[in-house]
Amino acid sequence: MIPHILFVCTVNRMRSATAHKIYENDECFEVDSAGTDRTANVVLEEWHLEWADAIVVMEKQHQNKIRDRFPEWYDKKPIACLYIEDIYGYMQPELIAVLKEKFEDVWRRGLLV
Repeated sequence: MIPHILFVCTVNRMRSATAHKIYENDECFEVDSAGTDRTANVVLEEWHLEWADAIVVMEKQHQNKIRDRFPEWYDKKPIACLYIEDIYGYMQPELIAVLKEKFEDVWRRGLLV
């Protein structure tokens, strides 16, 4: 079974959208992305959390919002924080590099299982 990975940031325009784009054709994962803010391109809904096998957030605040809004899913799914600040543009080379480094480290260390 291919794991479902959900990438989450604030407005789903830069960080999580970039992560979604760079991993969308990866044969190791199925990916989706959403944002915690009500103005997000794709607003995080309960079905996203139900679909996901693991959740990757960009900042601790995103993890806290999942805990507050969806407590029933918070304890059921592994959540990893990449600690990537909102200082990058969509598909910016520096963002791609830091996403790959941090996400692949989390994956390699088994923190999403």
